[in-house]
Amino acid sequence: MYLTRFRFNTARRGARGLLSGPNRLHAAVLHGFPEPERLQGDGGRILWRLDATARHDAVLYIASPEEPDLTHLVEQAGWPARGTGWDTRPYGKLLASLDTGQRWAFRLTANPVHFARTTPEGPKRWLPHVTPDQQLEWLLDRCAGRGFTIPAGADGGPNVAVHDRTWLRFTKSQDRREVTIRAVTYEGVLEIGDVEALRHSLVHGIGKAKAYGCGLLTLAPLGGR
Repeated sequence: MYLTRFRFNTARRGARGLLSGPNRLHAAVLHGFPEPERLQGDGGRILWRLDATARHDAVLYIASPEEPDLTHLVEQAGWPARGTGWDTRPYGKLLASLDTGQRWAFRLTANPVHFARTTPEGPKRWLPHVTPDQQLEWLLDRCAGRGFTIPAGADGGPNVAVHDRTWLRFTKSQDRREVTIRAVTYEGVLEIGDVEALRHSLVHGIGKAKAYGCGLLTLAPLGGR
């Protein structure tokens, strides 16, 4: 597996176009691989996340079983005069270093949903959690099964913040179907409980809407970036 970081030049028209919808970014990410449909196996899949930390700062992260070639993104939406324009590093060293009991800072953008009915007689379907409490509970209910727990913070509650609660809306080009996704970013501290389960979460993602920028969990040393 590899982890790639690409910074957008948000002053460019091409960047603004790609950042206008997750469907456009999804297509741009897949174009970085000759055969993206082949990269969805047991060893991992293509995952991506857009971190927009400020109005003019947008960074794309991609986890993938093969190294991507993002020349098209550099030419359209990056900084062509600055070397390759992206940074790709092997993920294996980090994955191999994980151990039970370790604590890491984490970031995850996910699509917190539940399978329920809108009326007593109606069919069940996937519905978004809409309040911060519901969205936090969604993560807390699932994290142990994904290989980690969230320890208590200084206030005694779970050491995680819920922010960037965004509605993503776009129209699929194939069938003109309107798609609405609730994307939520979680940042906090996790403690590893099951190393293999966490490794699976890191390379396969968590939750739904993975094609549209949800599911990628990333780790950083506590106190680091």
